[in-house]
Amino acid sequence: MLVEAARALTPQQKVQQVLECNELSEAMSLAGLRARHPQASERELHLRVAAQRLGRPLMIAAFGWDPERPDDG
Repeated sequence: MLVEAARALTPQQKVQQVLECNELSEAMSLAGLRARHPQASERELHLRVAAQRLGRPLMIAAFGWDPERPDDG
């Protein structure tokens, strides 16, 4: 049934569903990070979300930010 429902969607509806899933994923990541890092600033939390996707070496190279340094945000 799910496959049939997905086939019935327009390309725009499929893109919208992907965007909504991405937003939900980021919101869940932020919630988990807020729980683990209650003192973190919004900037640090968003950097940590990016670090989950990009990895530590790229975060250091691209942003000069090391997610393993506790007071670096």
